[in-house]
This record gives sequence, C-alpha cells and structure tokens, in this order.
Amino acid sequence: MNITVAGTGYVGLVTGVCLAEVGHQVTCVDQSQEKIVLLNLGISPIYEPELDVLIEKNANAGKLAFTTEYAQAYAQSDVIFIGVGTPENEDGSANLNYVFQVAKQIAENVTRDCLIVIKSTVPVGTNDRVETYIKNHLKNEVAVEVASNPEFLAQGSAIKDTLHASRIVIGVESERAKEILTSIYEPFQQPILSMNRRSAEMVKYASNDFLALKISFVNDIANLCEAVGANIEDVTSGMSYDGRIGKKFLNPGIGYGGSCFPKDTKALHWLAEEEGYVLRTVKAAIEVNEKQKFKLISKARNEFSSFHGLKIAILGLTFKPGTDDLREAPSIPNVRLLLNEGARVHVFDPVGTENFKKLFPNEVVYEKTPEKTLEEADICFIFTEWDEIKAIDLTLFKEKMKAPFVYDGRNCFPLEEARKASINYFSIGRPEVKVMKVGGRDGDGFLVS
Repeated sequence: MNITVAGTGYVGLVTGVCLAEVGHQVTCVDQSQEKIVLLNLGISPIYEPELDVLIEKNANAGKLAFTTEYAQAYAQSDVIFIGVGTPENEDGSANLNYVFQVAKQIAENVTRDCLIVIKSTVPVGTNDRVETYIKNHLKNEVAVEVASNPEFLAQGSAIKDTLHASRIVIGVESERAKEILTSIYEPFQQPILSMNRRSAEMVKYASNDFLALKISFVNDIANLCEAVGANIEDVTSGMSYDGRIGKKFLNPGIGYGGSCFPKDTKALHWLAEEEGYVLRTVKAAIEVNEKQKFKLISKARNEFSSFHGLKIAILGLTFKPGTDDLREAPSIPNVRLLLNEGARVHVFDPVGTENFKKLFPNEVVYEKTPEKTLEEADICFIFTEWDEIKAIDLTLFKEKMKAPFVYDGRNCFPLEEARKASINYFSIGRPEVKVMKVGGRDGDGFLVS
C-alpha cells in the first residue's frame, strides 16, 4: 500500500517516519516549501531526539519521501493519514481549518479507493463530519472511508512513544477499515484496541485531560503543603506506593504547557458545554494551571517590592526538557510580565533559544551558558528542568549572582544542598531555604542589594 501523511509537525512527521521505519512506503506532504527543503536534506524542522537519524536512514533506503505536491501524492494513495495541527480558537474550541483543508484536497485528488485516517486530535464527531465532507466533494468515483487513530506521543520521547506504544487505538465503522489499520500496525507488535470512531476520539481527550487533572491536583496539594508546613516530595512519595495512583505525573511545578494538555482541556471543556454539560473537574484543572504559571513571581514578590531595574536570570524556556516547543510554556507570560515591570531579562535554554527569539527578538539578552546568565543577577527563575540546569553546582548561584535568590519552578535541587550552598532557594510545595534578607548580609558578610 502507498501511505501518505499530511503534515510534518510533531504528529505527522513522527507518524510518517515511524511507519517507514517498520517497513512501509511513506510520502509526507506539507504546504511549507521551507520544511520540505529541510526534510529532503535530512534535517528535521522540529527538535526531537532520534528524528534526524531516522529521517536520513529511511529516506536513503527509499522508504520515505517529502513533497509539497499534494495532488500527486493523494492521487496515488491507498491510505492517507491526516496529522495536521488543531490549534486553539479564541473561545477554547479546536480549530479544524487545517483538517478540512486537507479533506478538501483529498476529495479533489484521490483516484482510487482510499482509507483516510485522522491522527490529529479532534473533537468527538469530527471523523463523521470529515467523511461526509469528502464524500460530498469527491471529483472521482471512488470509495472512501474515514477512521480515527489518535496519537499518544509526548514531545521529547515521540519516537519511542510511537515505536513502543502502550497501545494503538483505532476507531472504525467497518471491518475493512479495521483490517487495513491492523495490517499497517502489525509490524509494531503492540496491543491494538478497536472501537467506533467517536469512542476513539474521546479516548485521546480523556487520556490527556486525566493527566492534566493529575498535574493540577498535585500542584494544588503542593500549594497547600506550603501553607501548612508539609513537604510535597514526602507527600507524593507516600502516595506513589499506592498502585492505583502510581509515580508518574506526581511532580509539582509551575503548570503544564505544550501542544496538548492546554488546548485539549479547553477543547473538551468547550465541547461539553456545547452539549449542555459542565466538566467541573476539567474546568478546575484549567483554572489551577493558569494561576500556577505565576507561582514563582508571586513568591518573589514576598521578597522584592519591584522588579524594575533588576537583572533577572531565567534558566529554561521550553515547556519541558527534550523539546524546542514553546507552546503554552510558562516562561512566555512570565517574561512578558517581568519586561512590563522594567526588569532586565537574561535567558538561557539548550535548544529553545531560536524559537524564543521569534517572540522576543530584542527585548531580552540571550546567553549561551547558565554561568553567563547568572552573572550579577538579582534573581534567578528556573522554568525548565533541563539536565544542563540540574547539573549546576549550587555554589555557582552565590559566586555569580549579585544576591543568590533562586526561584525554582521544577524542584531541580535537594533542599539540603541549597542550605549547604548558602543560597535563598524557593521551590514548589517544599520549605523555603532563606539564609539572608534583601538588603541584609549573610553569615559570610555577603551584601544583598
């Protein structure tokens, strides 16, 4: 079978590369000439571990091709995967413009019977709408059917998550569609769960929203721990031994970000309201997460009356380590706030700098090392738990900063190490480490300005 994948973002590109890796013949289509040029040079337009290697390997083997010529690609396809973006609208609903743009192109160009597989995260009922649209706009007399096949990859581990998934969910309305998708995924040797299309669409939202709920719950508990004098790390350790709860997604922080959790919680909340039902737990998760983004700023205001004129060092820009993705990253609204208050902001990130420059081309100073970022800084905020940041010797904060006030949104360092290093260290859900006051001196006579 000839497989075409529409879209070369995280979902589309990773899907296409992994299908080629297990032996399928794959053509990836994108309207961006810039992306296709890079891909034909063996360069991934997104940062994802192992992706460049697999692109070059499978392209050289003749199993993977990239093109902007969608008409030709769709005309020759037996199966077309739609892996384009479904960004958030202003009202929180999912924007399906890209999905229906591809649907239109498919309807106008398919010349043989074809299975269309929606890989993108779409609201419940979208597969039905896309199938109706395509059938109503077909230019040729061919049989088409739409199936749902949601992805469960995480940025930073997308290749592993696809090649070694815990399960493959397919939503089909016919035995033929089930047989085709089962055949495609047989080489992956993973459990295949077959259900109707609407259930498959819901599985994706329910899974992401449950994880978002878990994160928001832990952050809520962490905030309460601070108020009552408990340590969230001890609390989550005790919770994790319960097999019903587990260890994953129990790390407190400054909220979730990325391309999935923020928009998927809002999209499901919006969909529920359209159906006359309020998802109260999801609504609460959204509210907790929005407020959590500014947790470090709130802590810093307890020590600093104003950020005006202060040098602020920011370590980590992306929404999580292992990716250059800045979508819904807490760093963005925090930097805007600091700039609006007149702070001088210096930033460091191992891979996210170029994308951040698109948002703040001249407003902040971009540094190449944590050490340079910290020089003469009044405050340091940590927004991403990169290994390069977690490996910092804590004495560096005292050596380089004007005053070692460190606000860690990812709990990168043990409290005892912060005490030994004699730095002011504020984290999430844990006791504060305070060795000096603003305008005072520490035990070594260090003046805090």
